[in-house]
Amino acid sequence: MPADRVPDSPVEVLVDLLRKASNVAAGSADVPEELIKHLQKALDIASGLDDYLDKMTTQESEPLAELYQKTVSHDWDQVHKEGKTMFRLPKECITGHVEGQTLKMLTHMSQAKRVLEIGMFTGYGALSMAEGLPEDGCLVACELEPYLKEFAQPIFDKSPHGKKISVKTGSAMDTLKELAAAGEQFDMVFIDADKNNYINYYNFILDNNLLRLRGVICVDNTLFKAKVYLKDATDANGLALREFNQFVSTDPRVEQVIIPLRDGISVIRRVPASEGLKTQSKITDDEVFRGVKGRSILDRMRLDGKVAYVTGAGQGIGRAFAHALGEAGAKVAVVDLDQVKAEAVAHELFLKGISAISITADISKSKDVQRMVDTIVLKYGAIHVACNNAGINMNSASEDTSLNEWDQTFNVNLRGTFICCQAVGRVMLKQGYGKIINTASMASLIVPHPQKQLSYNTSKAGVVKLTQTLGTEWIDRGVRVNCISPGIVDTPLIHSESLRPLVQRWLSDIPAGRLAQVTDLQAAVVYLASDASDYMTGHNLVIEGGQSLW
Repeated sequence: MPADRVPDSPVEVLVDLLRKASNVAAGSADVPEELIKHLQKALDIASGLDDYLDKMTTQESEPLAELYQKTVSHDWDQVHKEGKTMFRLPKECITGHVEGQTLKMLTHMSQAKRVLEIGMFTGYGALSMAEGLPEDGCLVACELEPYLKEFAQPIFDKSPHGKKISVKTGSAMDTLKELAAAGEQFDMVFIDADKNNYINYYNFILDNNLLRLRGVICVDNTLFKAKVYLKDATDANGLALREFNQFVSTDPRVEQVIIPLRDGISVIRRVPASEGLKTQSKITDDEVFRGVKGRSILDRMRLDGKVAYVTGAGQGIGRAFAHALGEAGAKVAVVDLDQVKAEAVAHELFLKGISAISITADISKSKDVQRMVDTIVLKYGAIHVACNNAGINMNSASEDTSLNEWDQTFNVNLRGTFICCQAVGRVMLKQGYGKIINTASMASLIVPHPQKQLSYNTSKAGVVKLTQTLGTEWIDRGVRVNCISPGIVDTPLIHSESLRPLVQRWLSDIPAGRLAQVTDLQAAVVYLASDASDYMTGHNLVIEGGQSLW
């Protein structure tokens, strides 16, 4: 810490006190040398902490570095003298590098899309959190001083994340009232404003549901130079923060932890109403209110701890299914006839932190399918989700369809799906639980035109009937079987020279006015794989932009 800087955090206060004690001890002949050594050692430990944290923390972006330098080099006393700000703004109030990266990390970890900041100062914290938001995320910053918006905006404009930030100047409480009246909600709130109003901001946010269920409130300065816990403290801000910390610690609506970072950051989690409002009457205390087994609907869509496989996962729909199941928490076996493609998709999942293996198999061969199932069970101990997606399509006029084309199509599309269902079904029936999801087609409902594909249409109709039969036969033993029928999916093959002339014809038959993207199918496979779909079996879930209705 520079000698001319006012101690900010409890650590800096401690360093300052140790330095003074060491200087006094060193200048006194009556102080034992051993005590001086201990004081110096304590000073080295305390003073080195901030530097070490700074070095070990991910470096800030160029716009953040520029904003920091602009802030510390600015003459804030002169700004206040000129009447541009109502209050003197000390440089030590700026959010530092480590704190900024902590806010960015908390934004990431809370998966926030909407952030509310109360008290922006020069915008370092706002830009740090904006960097942690997704591309379509937004941050609303409340700032009393219009000058500070003007100060920060040029840096925001330079950053690719600055467009996510909307600064509202004026009274923070007035802004909060406007947001509440508009029904706005946020995933994360950061409070760093006038300390005596912390409780008011906090209560207004919770009382008016500005914070979403399971949202997070981060509050800065909650250790305030150690004045919140020193018994002889008389500082007004320190006493206000002490009252705030005590209030939050006894509030049944939340859980709190105070992180001793710089001047202290409180991380406050809003708990579900069923946990925090147990004394409330006038509620129907059932699974609708509490969630099934205490899990909210989105939690019930999670696949954490589940093991899944996807056949035909090396490309197209199967690849999208593998990513979706993995993102939802499942371990995924990527199965494909093409080893290189299977390994490539498994590597994609690995890069996203998903446990995945690749398996090469021809699902029309029962030995390959059994080896696939045995490999997965040996690796992971169970199979909870089976996604039988592999399929082929060959076009020909019905009068010209050869038995070879018919047999090839049925061997993969129907026979192969049956072999997979039977092999994995035996495992699931022993487990007493399983979800089987077969890929059928809109062609099971209508005859797509103008292309001629008799064997494909018929095989996919068979997949639906297979699904319905197994779904009703196995549900009482804990195994649900459903299928997804996609419409025409936009893949590279669709844009081949032979099919390109058909695209406009297909588009004229689709109410949605476009072809399906593989990402349009991902939510369906996660739903059917999850506990949320436990009452669904034998169902054909059609996703085709309305084409089968025309």
